Amino acid sequence: MASRSQPPPLPPPAEPQALPASTTIRALSDDLLREIFLRLPSLPSLVRAALTCRAFLAAVRSSPAFRRRFHALHPPPLLGFFVSANGTEMHSFMPIRRRSDPDHAAAIRGIDVFLTRVPCDDDVFPGWHISECRGGCILLVNWESKQIGSYNPLTRALDLLPMPPDDISKGHRGKFIPMRYFLLSSDDEAPDRSSFRVVYSCHDKSRVRATVYSSATRKWQILPWSEPAPAQPASGKYWLLAGTQVNGFLCWSHSWHAYIVLLDTAALQFSFIDLPEDLKGQSHLYMIGDTKDGKLCIVAAIEFTLFIWFRRADADGVDKWMLESMIQLDGEVLRATEGSREEHEELKVFTILDGIVYMSTYETFRDATLPCWYLSFCLETRKLEKLFFGKTDGHMHPYIMAWPSSLVGNNLGP
Repeated sequence: MASRSQPPPLPPPAEPQALPASTTIRALSDDLLREIFLRLPSLPSLVRAALTCRAFLAAVRSSPAFRRRFHALHPPPLLGFFVSANGTEMHSFMPIRRRSDPDHAAAIRGIDVFLTRVPCDDDVFPGWHISECRGGCILLVNWESKQIGSYNPLTRALDLLPMPPDDISKGHRGKFIPMRYFLLSSDDEAPDRSSFRVVYSCHDKSRVRATVYSSATRKWQILPWSEPAPAQPASGKYWLLAGTQVNGFLCWSHSWHAYIVLLDTAALQFSFIDLPEDLKGQSHLYMIGDTKDGKLCIVAAIEFTLFIWFRRADADGVDKWMLESMIQLDGEVLRATEGSREEHEELKVFTILDGIVYMSTYETFRDATLPCWYLSFCLETRKLEKLFFGKTDGHMHPYIMAWPSSLVGNNLGP
């Protein structure tokens, strides 16, 4: 009788395999984190992400190269406009709304728009006037209390300083004309980002002078009078316009002649350059500003056409103003605002910052009680954008978010 075959032996049980280690976002390298952060839409979004944990914050703080790349891809956002009041009215703030960006909205909600930390002796009329906004701070002047203030409405940091010394008028010839104040903020990567300077300017019948306050020394330094300006009339009264700050220079156009007075804020030296001859005596038409890469530019608005000049070297290497382009915007403006030529009259440029032209339609030319559209135009992309619609009485100061100090470290790594 045949024997029954035995079943094959069972294989030994498999040894349990170790589960792969779980990968979390905390395990990502700083380089990979920074590549992810570059894809965030805006600076407010980066702030929220970086403050999530210490590892994220360290990745941002430790790399100046990353901060430069992020700045190039995502310029600091315009959060709104502070409006300096006329007469005895209080200043106001006009926010720029971005419904698609909740982090932008959160940054706006964090602004102390009423400047509550700035001291005042009169609850009805505090007496503070806005001179300009730079580096996330507002420069304020109070003629009643004889004080100047630099205030960051996002961090609530306040610096108070005294008025310039009276000696600035010493040695003037003819009429002494005080002008305006400028705030010179530190670079984002400066060793002491909290330091700043304030420049106060004046002129007599033919010369310009300035005094500079340093937050480091807490003292005013009076500069010598400039050389006499060319082509001055005998009276010499009010021959310079209010002036503007452009990438390391303070610029004042002459009221009647075709030249500009410059103050180099690093060397603290005055100089003179020409103005396009077509703009001679036409200060109501144009503004001086800078391009995205910091070059001088001029933009004039005539009805709905922008005339754009860049200052460049010609074939002989001599810097000259060159008419870069003439851009007709009536079609774009009317489509964006859903208005008509009869309603809007013309465009009015009021400032140029980092290659962005800020302007408004000019209904007030016809009726001062009418609101108007506020717009921006990018010189690089030629993109027109609506900002808001409203009526404002006073000078508009764009408030642009600065890179927060909490996102800058002392480690100068890559």
